[in-house]
Amino acid sequence: MPQADRSTDLQQTLAERIMVLDGAMGTTIRSYGLHEADARGERFAANDKDLLNNGDILSLTRPDVIGDVHKRFYEAGADICETNTFSATGIAQSEFFVMDPRERGGRKDPDFYQGILESAFLNDLAWELNVESARLCRKWADAVGSDSGRRRYVAGAIGPLTVSLSNSPDADDHGFRVVTFDQVLAAYKHQIRALMEGGCDILMIETIFDSLNAKAAAVAAQEVFAETGSSLPLILSAAVGRGGETMISAQKVEAFWNAFAHVKPLAIGLNCSLGPDLLRPHLEELAACACTCISCYPNAGLPNPLAPTGFDLGPQQMHDFMAGLARDGLLNLAGGCCGNTPEHVAAIARAVAGIAPRQIPVVE
Repeated sequence: MPQADRSTDLQQTLAERIMVLDGAMGTTIRSYGLHEADARGERFAANDKDLLNNGDILSLTRPDVIGDVHKRFYEAGADICETNTFSATGIAQSEFFVMDPRERGGRKDPDFYQGILESAFLNDLAWELNVESARLCRKWADAVGSDSGRRRYVAGAIGPLTVSLSNSPDADDHGFRVVTFDQVLAAYKHQIRALMEGGCDILMIETIFDSLNAKAAAVAAQEVFAETGSSLPLILSAAVGRGGETMISAQKVEAFWNAFAHVKPLAIGLNCSLGPDLLRPHLEELAACACTCISCYPNAGLPNPLAPTGFDLGPQQMHDFMAGLARDGLLNLAGGCCGNTPEHVAAIARAVAGIAPRQIPVVE
């Protein structure tokens, strides 16, 4: 189906009901009991650094696992699944493939990251990770959508990076940044082009803890749209602390909306960091000011190493909290972040079924 038709259908569905997002890729991957050898495969067997914590690489070395995760989330009731590309930029992937200069008394700085951006290996890897991850998610979106008779969508996941544009890591030089805005912009443009090549329906700039990083991602999307002559809907989602501020840039949710309203996102929302109970007041504040759809995919409570998923809340508890948010008119898209398995998403889907979506305020 042409992208324009999928986008129109997406808008119509959002007007009719609360749509369901998927759950935690990392949490679900851990249930497969993978080992370092699984992450490396034959292709990366000789890599100097461990790769087991590089979940994105599994799209290449264990696509069967990543495909099964997508399949399970779609079958659980997710309308939208995110690609396995949270860290699929050259900048983020360099953590797993390039020696850290700090280990030899150096430092990470713009010169270091310029070398990363010019690395043919990392550029090719980032492109392949995004294209193949998008195609893998697309395969299961179309398969489950065809079987169920309900269209499913693919959201290209664009994560926050391992560097900050807002803060200096040097206590003696507050103006120092390890990377420049233009370097982050270039990394995101490369990722976005690849996600579009792979067949995404949506771009999701998510888990925003540094609003300036997210600004670079949003600018990257606008530039790619202008350069290619095609565009995708954008969803932006921030991770906030207990006070409702983005983690590093300390931007409250109303300021977060004001900073990104000009890109006319399909939705803006909150994810990660907190459970649905602690996110509620900040979601209420965002819903009161945002003139677009609201998304919310919180963690399954707070971290708990004794819980099966590593987080406090089970599926029924997530059901009850998310049903309350839906009944109070706060949701257009609902899902789960860390600790949320396919069973959690199935419960969230049941929780919001039949409840009218939040009414978007009309700007006069």
